[in-house]
Amino acid sequence: MRTLITGGAGFIGSHLCDRFLAEGHEVVAVDNFITGTPENIAHLLGHPHFKLIGHDVSNPLKVKDKLDNVLHFASPASPVDYLEHPIQTLKVGSLGTHNTLGLAKAHGARYVLASTSEVYGDPLEHPQKEGYWGNVNPVGVRGVYDEAKRFAESMTMAYHRVHGVNTHIVRIFNTYGERMRLNDGRVLPNFMYQALTGQPITVYGDGKQTRSFQYVSDLVDGVFRLLFTDDPNPVNIGNPAEITILQFADEVKKLAGADSEIVFRPLPQDDPKIRQPDITRARQLLGWEPKVGRAEGLKRTMEFFRGKVRK
Repeated sequence: MRTLITGGAGFIGSHLCDRFLAEGHEVVAVDNFITGTPENIAHLLGHPHFKLIGHDVSNPLKVKDKLDNVLHFASPASPVDYLEHPIQTLKVGSLGTHNTLGLAKAHGARYVLASTSEVYGDPLEHPQKEGYWGNVNPVGVRGVYDEAKRFAESMTMAYHRVHGVNTHIVRIFNTYGERMRLNDGRVLPNFMYQALTGQPITVYGDGKQTRSFQYVSDLVDGVFRLLFTDDPNPVNIGNPAEITILQFADEVKKLAGADSEIVFRPLPQDDPKIRQPDITRARQLLGWEPKVGRAEGLKRTMEFFRGKVRK
């Protein structure tokens, strides 16, 4: 099979490239390197079944050879990135989704859209089920990401209903692991970098807001399973183990062996207070649930960041 992955040089995209190659697929990675890095796929460049295309999928993309699968994972995903690139974020969620759906339609390929738990906004339902419509501020600073993904979901369902494209939507909850950037801006890289360099650990708000963290290999497995179903409806892929940000800061601090002070800063605008996936659909549809516990996942990720800090 031949699989195209947009955002293939990104944190999650590069892990997807690894998995599909391991499953015997030919993989075409597409990336414009706004947030992805060549380092993430350097180990694949000599692989006989791997090809890299430097391209912004907000512009039309034609691929001559037959594609069996198209996975659209291109997008800035951390607040630091999408606040720095708001227009690009909106374009890759709208035009990029339109272009990649058109590619899947032309090739008769299966399609997976990388959506996000951010479509639920600052949720009034807890935990979040796929049927929840969300509580999103469309004109807030985070709206460029939230609404790009919500539009992308609508476009994906329209292509399924009108053109019969075999589409799938994965709503990704907080994911971590190797190949995250030190300056990613999300809570885990921030905490780990600060702890490993002896800086104060910055907690926004009172630290009582919650998140649910999943290790990247669990996400990749869920995406792979979802691709080969015939269900077009959104599926949450995340780890339901919920933890407060303050508890998480303490875990990272202990794991790093750091004596960093924890300091508090004002909560950013529209930052969600709670986040926890209901994964009933993933269990029933995919036979999937997370396998890597937070202690083990954090240990692996910490070793990766130790190596990055040493450099």
